[in-house]
Amino acid sequence: MNANWNYPTAMRTGAGRVSEIVDVCRDLKLNAPLLVTDPGLAGLPMVADLVANCEAAGLSIAVFSGIKSNPTGSNVDEGIAAYRAGNHDGVIAFGGGSGLDAGKAIAVAANQSCSLWDLEDIGDNWRNADPDKIPPIIGVPTTAGTGSEVGRASVIVNQAEHKKTIIFHPKMLPASVILDPELTVGLPAGLTAATGMDALSHNLEAYCSPLYHPMAEGIAIEGIRLIKEHLPTAVADGANIEARTQMLVASTMGATAFQRGLGAMHALAHPLGAIYDAHHGMLNAILMPYVLKANCSEINVRIARLARYLDLEADFDAFLNWVLSMRKDIGIHHQLSAIIPEDTRLSEIGEMAVLDPSAATNPILHDTVTYTGIVQNAYDGNL
Repeated sequence: MNANWNYPTAMRTGAGRVSEIVDVCRDLKLNAPLLVTDPGLAGLPMVADLVANCEAAGLSIAVFSGIKSNPTGSNVDEGIAAYRAGNHDGVIAFGGGSGLDAGKAIAVAANQSCSLWDLEDIGDNWRNADPDKIPPIIGVPTTAGTGSEVGRASVIVNQAEHKKTIIFHPKMLPASVILDPELTVGLPAGLTAATGMDALSHNLEAYCSPLYHPMAEGIAIEGIRLIKEHLPTAVADGANIEARTQMLVASTMGATAFQRGLGAMHALAHPLGAIYDAHHGMLNAILMPYVLKANCSEINVRIARLARYLDLEADFDAFLNWVLSMRKDIGIHHQLSAIIPEDTRLSEIGEMAVLDPSAATNPILHDTVTYTGIVQNAYDGNL
């Protein structure tokens, strides 16, 4: 499948289309892009090929890869220094959530007089940035999970406060995106599963949000269907281009849909990731059934309607059982203790979850006691 469309930004989809990166740069009048990616990707042929392609076309491209799996403010500061030192005029954000989020954060803050933290997603903080000084961003995902390539925000760890902070500006939305399934073919089965469940969490929490946004709701429903049909195949047969393509599309749909809001999965995953440096997608995957049960009284009718669309029995339990069955089939852990070594800070996680911005659009406004109970149940595997 090769296709172009323009919602929520300019999208190029299809196998091999990363080869069009020079055309995209020229469309955006970029002559010296900084490619931001993670250290695991930086040494792979896909990055070398992209750089060679740009250099052959006369672009002054450089690579910055000094980022963690949960990008920190220090990572962003180092990226900004690289951006300025190379006199770059735009960013190619390349990779999974870490590369995409770090690249977008570097771009939004590189030419500003305010600090990165002055753009935390609170009130009108985004107005602290001069929009005319934000360079174009190109998003190229190599995983199908975060959907950050179509997001207007980045999640960055504030090390001083030991928390994940959402940085927001409307112009952080990449001006152009390339969804090339060939870039995801080499992703191991375990990461394919965890990132795919992250895409499911985005679509699902957007669908369950109490906010009114009918377009986002419709996008989320179809995104969930695509994941149901294609994630098991992508995990079992990583070379299946159709499954890889549809998972990239479903991931993009999830990030488009969560303009409607997220919920308790992310409210808990954010502090868990900040404190334990655990994989965000895996955290959401493990937390999912525990949060569904905690929200059941408010979402059971909505979930039953979703189950009917997915050709399941039209009730909450059928949907929950599908989630549990798919998790098991694709190798997702059932409890947090499988990835977090000790539970001494779980009550602190509960306190932080209440304050997380994602908690505001959970179907139920849980208190600290309830959040602590959810995370404790998830840690123990007590569903």
